[in-house]
Amino acid sequence: MALRNIRTMGDEILNKVCKPVKENTPKLQMLIDDMFDTMYEAYGVGLAAPQVGMLKRLVVIDVGDGEGEEEFVSNPRVLINPEILETSGEQTGEEGCLSVPGKAGIVTRPNYVKVKALDRDFQEIVIEGEGLLARAICHECEHLDGHLYVERVEGELHDVGENETEE
Repeated sequence: MALRNIRTMGDEILNKVCKPVKENTPKLQMLIDDMFDTMYEAYGVGLAAPQVGMLKRLVVIDVGDGEGEEEFVSNPRVLINPEILETSGEQTGEEGCLSVPGKAGIVTRPNYVKVKALDRDFQEIVIEGEGLLARAICHECEHLDGHLYVERVEGELHDVGENETEE
C-alpha cells in the first residue's frame, strides 16, 4: 500500500470521462488499497480514481457511518462502475474536494441516492444513502464523468480551515 499524489484542479485528467473496469486484478486491489490510504491521509471522505491519475470508474468512500460509539466509525465502501439509479429530496450545504485543496463552497445535491455498483470482490451491490453519504456518492460519481464540484457551487468558493474534512 502506498500514498498516491492527488491531482488538483487544472490537471487535464480531472476533466476526462473514465473507462469502465472490466476485470478484478491484483493491480486493481492495490489501487483500491492505495486510494483508501491516500484518502485517509488527506482527511477525506471520498476519492475517485481520476483524482490519483487513473481513468477508471472506481471510487472509495468512508463517511464514518459504521456501528459503534466513537465519533467516527469507519465504514469503507468501494464502488466499481457505479451507476446512480435513483435520487430524491434536496440538501444544500458546504462541500469541498481533495482536488481543490483549501477551498469549499455551497452545493445543492439530492438528500437520497440509490446506486448500483460492483464491490471490491466484483459482486453487484446496491447502496442507498442519505445526507453525507448521498452527497459523497454524487460528488465522487461526477468525478468519473470529468466534473468537479466547483461547477455546481452557489456563489463563491471560500477558504476552509486546516482541520476541516474535505470530500
